[in-house]
Amino acid sequence: MKLIVGLGNPGRKYDRTRHNVGWWVIDHLADVWRFGPWHGSGETLACEGSVGGLRVRLCKPQSYMNLSGQAIRPLVRRAGFEVPRDLLIVVDEVQLPVGRFRLRANGSAGGHNGLKDVEHMLAHRQYARLRIGVGPTHPEAQVRDLSDYVLGPMGSAERDTIVGLMPQLEGACETWVRDGVLAAMNAYNRPSPAAGTD
Repeated sequence: MKLIVGLGNPGRKYDRTRHNVGWWVIDHLADVWRFGPWHGSGETLACEGSVGGLRVRLCKPQSYMNLSGQAIRPLVRRAGFEVPRDLLIVVDEVQLPVGRFRLRANGSAGGHNGLKDVEHMLAHRQYARLRIGVGPTHPEAQVRDLSDYVLGPMGSAERDTIVGLMPQLEGACETWVRDGVLAAMNAYNRPSPAAGTD
């Protein structure tokens, strides 16, 4: 079973925030892959289906962002589950501008509280992550209060840009499911003018 986890915060007030971009992707995948219905699974909402003949579970942790790792702990400790091969975390990334995304096979949490908790729970950094840019599109722009910024709603233009990326994000996730993270990185990563985060 492949597990794709979108990080975010529960509650309607967070639906349109930058920090919930991971959930946007999971909802898109559930729709286009025709998975469902959603059901409670411990501290997550989950739905399942098949992609290219492989079983895939989509998850949205229902704990807050900084407890994401604890929410998925039971899912990654099942017999036969191999984290480097079978887990993909989808997350917002303030160090990438809106309109960019990047796949990595491993690396640091880069200051992201959700990734920090995943790393703490796993006790290693060997898991795939798909980071979706939510940062300013102009390099000279400064984010003064990071918490307020990521918990703030996206403007309509930013949101339209993210929605426009969904076919590529879907393709990256499907390639990861079928062929693994290195194949997905080779197919979908593009050079970015933003500073690296790993």
